[in-house]
Amino acid sequence: MKASPYYPLFLDLSGSCCVVIGGGPVAERKVRALLTCGANVRVVSPSACKGLRTLGEMKKIKLKVRAYQPADLEGASLAFAATNDEATNKRVSRDAKDKRIPVNVADSPDLCDFIVPAVVRRDPILVAISTSGMLPMLARRLRQEIERQLPKDLARYVTKVGRLRKLLIERVGDRKTRQKILKEIGNASISEIAGMSMRELRARFLEANSKS
Repeated sequence: MKASPYYPLFLDLSGSCCVVIGGGPVAERKVRALLTCGANVRVVSPSACKGLRTLGEMKKIKLKVRAYQPADLEGASLAFAATNDEATNKRVSRDAKDKRIPVNVADSPDLCDFIVPAVVRRDPILVAISTSGMLPMLARRLRQEIERQLPKDLARYVTKVGRLRKLLIERVGDRKTRQKILKEIGNASISEIAGMSMRELRARFLEANSKS
């Protein structure tokens, strides 16, 4: 088991090449998560499940139906080993480390440079939960509990407050005034803000403060 704690990090993978070795359901879950993040995904496996074959036919991924070769990792930003063959997973891990490519091996924390957390996604909010590879079932349980607790209109709230904050930076030069407005926004309820139009938000927080 890994002795030192993991460093939490969110990566921008848009346009980056990510390689997944494996063709089963676990590999498919990793592939779909990578596609959600805008990655260019290359999959290598002697056989592929229906979902991966469909993604390959749709040109969503580059699918190579054959055994893994070290050259498959060329140009990769991240590598994932998700086969049911321990020897292949170990080989992928070793080859990736030799090429200085961060690697994740399914269900084998000792072979990983990074682990994949359980995720709660309320775009643009992203909550990641990890037990440092020790107890994935607990991470999944915590994810479910957090999902139940997050407000349903949280995404709308974040989007609107983000736009309002941008306007605030552009239009309010005084730092103390900006801080005052942001504090007022923070004290308002999420559902209240989410239910307001941008016009109403500007009138309440920007225009009202500019007159005071």
